[in-house]
Amino acid sequence: MNFALIGVAGYIAPRHLKAIADTGNNLDVALDKFDCVGRLDSYFPNCSFFTEFERFDRYCYKQTLAGNKIDYLSICTPNYTHDAFIRYGLRLGSDVICEKPVVLNPENIDNLVELEKQTGHKAYTILQLRLHDSIVALKKKVDASPNDKIHDVDLTYITSRGKWYYASWKGDIQKSGGVATNIGVHFYDMLQWVFGPVKKNIVNIASFDRVAGYLELEKARVRYFLSINADCLPPNAVEGEKRTFRLINIDGEEFEFSEGFTELHTKSYENILAGKGFRISEARECIRIVSEIRNAKPIGLKGDYHPLARLPLSEHPFKN
Repeated sequence: MNFALIGVAGYIAPRHLKAIADTGNNLDVALDKFDCVGRLDSYFPNCSFFTEFERFDRYCYKQTLAGNKIDYLSICTPNYTHDAFIRYGLRLGSDVICEKPVVLNPENIDNLVELEKQTGHKAYTILQLRLHDSIVALKKKVDASPNDKIHDVDLTYITSRGKWYYASWKGDIQKSGGVATNIGVHFYDMLQWVFGPVKKNIVNIASFDRVAGYLELEKARVRYFLSINADCLPPNAVEGEKRTFRLINIDGEEFEFSEGFTELHTKSYENILAGKGFRISEARECIRIVSEIRNAKPIGLKGDYHPLARLPLSEHPFKN
């Protein structure tokens, strides 16, 4: 299979390069406005590369005319560009593989699903936590529990980011979707996949560097706290000189899934190539969750909120 990849200089692109190589396929062409792409030498040194979309598009068109069509377009670009590039790939005559979050708003998914029907091609997204062995086992356990069993879940995820984050597209809520979308969408997808659809979505605290709230799912009550601020790290993480802290507590017990992530993109590609990948329509629920969080009015420290929601808020690093 011939692949094209847009966003090859980005953070997540190496996982896609490895997945394309691991599944025995060829990366024919790549695009990025940044030209620091020496990583291509490790996987596809003969890959054509462009920094301008117009030249990339012309190359793909010529390849199609020559009988070397692009079978799959992989998208690793900033969140706000995903919708446009998915549409481009479908109209190019390719199937599409797009990183999460596939889009920022649920109505975008509806429009893309309609375009899938019109073009006859498919768009997939990466929902790799659904492929993690520990999470698959957890879902089986929850599915087998009594229908009236409601689990109590605390999710804490703190992944420290420096000042660069706020100067980049990731710090712009219109481009990234904010903290809940940018660092949390895969967790929200995992939670609703395991515990069922959302019945209530409450936001307690929302700021440029954190979000805390409460989700009532079919089989769980979830308190969550997500942050990119190192000041929110618990003492044991700071003492261990760790910049990231991830903890899921279910019914008073820690749920461990810190290992087993290295091959999940390859497994995602294997499933997609076998016709069993996650179509973009399957991401609608998690996109709806983060969209509602982004647009909600925080209620403050009321109700059943995550303990870390009490932490004092920080000033924006670029505030004048």
